[in-house]
Amino acid sequence: MTRIAVTFALPAESSEFLRRLGNKSRADRSGIRIVRGTIGHRSIEVIHTGVGENACRERIGKFFENQQFDFLVSAGFAGALNNELQVNDLLVAKNFSTVDLKHASLSNVSIYAADMLTVPALIDSSEERERIARESGASAVDMETEFIARACVAHGIPLLALRVITDTPTQPFPAPASVLFDIQRQRTRIAGLARFFLAHPRRMPGLIQFARRISRARKILASALNAVVQGIEAGSGH
Repeated sequence: MTRIAVTFALPAESSEFLRRLGNKSRADRSGIRIVRGTIGHRSIEVIHTGVGENACRERIGKFFENQQFDFLVSAGFAGALNNELQVNDLLVAKNFSTVDLKHASLSNVSIYAADMLTVPALIDSSEERERIARESGASAVDMETEFIARACVAHGIPLLALRVITDTPTQPFPAPASVLFDIQRQRTRIAGLARFFLAHPRRMPGLIQFARRISRARKILASALNAVVQGIEAGSGH
């Protein structure tokens, strides 16, 4: 049976995909929580890496201990750096991916191939996005894939970096990054979020709209992952 690892930063990204797994079970390995399941004849192991370098490197290192996978999918959300990518677009990060998608039957899934950059913090401003795009040549950013890619290279595991766009220069986050997520604590501080929107009530519709975007993004990502996992063959790295 083909063994596939799938990583997400947070449960907010993975919940729809996990709902679609068959024969689901949960386990702890090396102190890391893992969700196991199947899609067709593929054996799937899902872990949440956390957000950012420190959490990601530690968890992926433990996850790979004494394990071998046919390939790994680094899945989740990403932010667009330019207006070529829109909210809910699917992106394969071609600079990180070593899995050949040509042999996967993905005719009904539209996926963009572009470079992605892993950055140390969420990016608030459109100006900052434009600067990073100009300096890096990347089309999108995330906070984990570079570290997952390094671990995959070290363990000889082919990687596919598949992300769905949730925010763009024209459709940014509904609040400052520090309000939305506390990287040190690896969670959203609900009290701080509530205080911000009480102080800025006009931004509340933006939060509701953003929540709807995230919900839709989760479904799009889960459907694409399903197709990728079923369509791709073991040994399709290049």
